[in-house]
Amino acid sequence: MSSDGDVPITDADTLHATFSKGKRKETYADYSQDENLPWVEKYRPVTLEDVVSHKDITSTIEKFIEKNRLPHLLFYGPPGTGKTSTILAVARRLYGPEYRKQILELNASDDRGIDVVREQVKQFAETRTLFSKGFKLIILDEADMMTQAAQAALRRVIEQYTKNVRFCIICNYVNKITPAVQSRCTRFRFSPLPISEVERRLEHIIETENVNLTPDGKEALLKLSKGDMRRALNVLQACHAAYNVIGETEIYNCTGSPQPKDIETVVNSMLGDEFTTSYEMISALKIERGLALQDLITGAYDYIETIDFGPQARVYLLDQLATIEYRLSTGGSEKIQLTALLGVFKNAVELSKKGK
Repeated sequence: MSSDGDVPITDADTLHATFSKGKRKETYADYSQDENLPWVEKYRPVTLEDVVSHKDITSTIEKFIEKNRLPHLLFYGPPGTGKTSTILAVARRLYGPEYRKQILELNASDDRGIDVVREQVKQFAETRTLFSKGFKLIILDEADMMTQAAQAALRRVIEQYTKNVRFCIICNYVNKITPAVQSRCTRFRFSPLPISEVERRLEHIIETENVNLTPDGKEALLKLSKGDMRRALNVLQACHAAYNVIGETEIYNCTGSPQPKDIETVVNSMLGDEFTTSYEMISALKIERGLALQDLITGAYDYIETIDFGPQARVYLLDQLATIEYRLSTGGSEKIQLTALLGVFKNAVELSKKGK
């Protein structure tokens, strides 16, 4: 990891000590009495120790802070993996409970143009902190939505105000951040959370909120979350508000995802039924359940892992499913792509029969 061009923090620990002196340690339990908060915010980690998984990242950042050499940061990875929670925990570590006064948070998907960089970011960066030493923190969330012109302007602002400002750039797709901006930051990749870590945090929240979640409901929730803690908490809270007992059916109904038995029916039909019969059945199921073709494809990925295809047939099938998903994402017709999907499964059956 490189922090070329970064100026050492002059007095970060002094800042932290000044704000924190005489005040109790803040934890997410401080917010647990606020019933109006979404659970995503209510149980958001407050300290770096609270952050689920990513111990290698949080320990590295702790060392940067302890050595007074926090660089500009670039956090990237899938949604719900702790990027924003981590930088807010860093802000609390640096500034204490009054950290909001020392940071500027912007969502670049809303404020994505060059004017935001020229006005809000530059204005905040130009003003010194309340102290003669130290620095402020600018958090740019969803920065991969920023225009190229805005990123070019951001590069200049980073260079100009490194002495009294640190930037944390957060994105899902790091390839959409210009190399000039990337090179001025220390990069950290946030991978999807291990299911065991998601389950451990969920168990605490389930107990605290008295959620009546059945074992098959928990299994469905963990499966659908796919390592996204935010998604898991949002689904759990929605189901808790709607149902007294939350099982597998309630989880799938709440998310609008197809039931496993529906996926099984669809896949078996594509494998064994005549083309027209399968097409009509799937079309009717989509209308009845309010499903999109993308939902069925997502469910099919997991189910086909249980089917004994030949190696060549399996590779072919997975490759073609990805192609159909791409066509749908770019505006392809669901009717046309459904016929393509049926054809793909028929071809996979033929390949498998040939022992391929």
